[in-house]
Amino acid sequence: MNFNKFKQSIFNLINYTPPGEPYNFNLSNSTSKNIVCNSDKKISNNLEENKNYINFKYNTLINSDIVIRNFKLVAGGKLYSAFIIYIDGMADSKLINDFILEPLMLRNSANMHKSHCLKTKNQGKKVLVEKNSNNLASEIEQSLLPQNSLVKETDFSKVFNAVNMGNCVLFVDTLEVAFNLDVKGFKQRSVSSPNNEIVIKGPQEAFVESIRVNTSLLRRATNTENLVIENVSVGKLSNTACSICYLKNIANSDLVSEVRYRLNNLDIDTLVSAGQLEQLICDNRKYNIPQLLSTERPDKAAKNLFGGRVVVLINGNPYCLIMPATISDFISSPEDTNLKPLFANFLKFLRLFAIGITLLLPASYIAIVDFHQELLPTELLFSLLASRENVPFPVIFELLVMEISFELIREAGLRVPSPIGPTIGIVGALVLGQAAVSASIVSPFLIIIVAITGIASFAIPDFSFGFHVRVSRFIFIALAYFAGFLGLAVGLYIYFAILCSIKSFGVPFMSPYAPLSRNSKTNNFFVLPTWMQEIRHSFLHPKKARAQNNISMKWRHPNG
Repeated sequence: MNFNKFKQSIFNLINYTPPGEPYNFNLSNSTSKNIVCNSDKKISNNLEENKNYINFKYNTLINSDIVIRNFKLVAGGKLYSAFIIYIDGMADSKLINDFILEPLMLRNSANMHKSHCLKTKNQGKKVLVEKNSNNLASEIEQSLLPQNSLVKETDFSKVFNAVNMGNCVLFVDTLEVAFNLDVKGFKQRSVSSPNNEIVIKGPQEAFVESIRVNTSLLRRATNTENLVIENVSVGKLSNTACSICYLKNIANSDLVSEVRYRLNNLDIDTLVSAGQLEQLICDNRKYNIPQLLSTERPDKAAKNLFGGRVVVLINGNPYCLIMPATISDFISSPEDTNLKPLFANFLKFLRLFAIGITLLLPASYIAIVDFHQELLPTELLFSLLASRENVPFPVIFELLVMEISFELIREAGLRVPSPIGPTIGIVGALVLGQAAVSASIVSPFLIIIVAITGIASFAIPDFSFGFHVRVSRFIFIALAYFAGFLGLAVGLYIYFAILCSIKSFGVPFMSPYAPLSRNSKTNNFFVLPTWMQEIRHSFLHPKKARAQNNISMKWRHPNG
């Protein structure tokens, strides 16, 4: 009986009963349905109706940065009611004052007279051009707005998209069109050196978050009129601006059409990063193998454009996507173009060796210690056994603890403030590692294995592919723990079978090795001398297969 009273008292203590009847909050769907139905509303010739709709969509009674400026417009000697809308902080106020409000509001010869003379070079004569006073839209566009970028809009969806991008939109009474004026003035990061793809010899410019700055960098790097930049909006809510870039005289038309088709058929609400877009348009989603190349360097993007690939820029992202991508692209570095073939090939072999170490070294250590001790020399085996004599844990537990600890140190070094980053590495690598060995938690041999694996993982040039290799090594560790080298062999067989089955925009991921191509001048793992790079990659099927003549150095062979 006492226990029941004690139980009831505890229940009354921790239980909360709200006073009175509970408040039920139900959100009606009628308003949201109306908004969706009116998302494609056309601009009306009634100024007040347009203004009320904008006030409703932007919640101007609450939003403090939405600016609506009402004024009287002078055109053809008459006054018209008008207003402009822009976002404070994203539009340049000086441009709005000097090139929109002042020409429209102040009375001058341009907006007071119905006709004037225009000087044309027609056999030295002056031609009188009569202005149509009834065509108010043409009057404003041709005579009153001295803007280099002016677009007439008839849909509110395009108006909202322009305002959200930092433009100013002009509405005039009696007109069923609005004037979209480019007056962007928000702060943005200036062009700086790359942070993650550093080269010793080569350009020191990187993409930024502004898509127009990125397209200008790409224009300057390619320096050709054949570069085509198509704009595509992705996301029903975000309307993220994307640009499809390709060389019309080189890129395969089917490849361009496939990229355009995939981007135009994405039914999503928001797109905020290049990583999201990569997941949405890649061919195979089952595996964590990267199938698109990502870079922050305009020179690398331009090189791939000249090779016949397609580049996609995303507004708000300092990285672009290059498609299609093959296995050799993730081993290559922008430094290879700036080095002599001997040095570039040496670095390629070094990176390939680093991939093998990162993927297989910890698993090979597990397989040798648990299953195949006879592979080690006797002296080395005795030294290994002596180092593990006082360690109470199995080798798989040691390895997983040290590998996970190394990944924690790597992640902590990225997240902590920059002045503390080196301290994290010193404390994690030296202090904790030495303490773990002294406390007989892990063996010194295992510390060496983990350290070599970590250093090798940093030598992989592509971040996404390096991440894939780092994660995949845990699968090989598990296979080696259960079956030794037999498990490793089966795992490698399955891994290479997966690599050979993947395609990137119709191109086999292992091209030109699977299927094997016999064109040694272009489809080769080795970096050829510049004068031998005559043919573009045949698996891309470019319109222009030849990149240069057979004799490129005509100064050496003038009669060639």
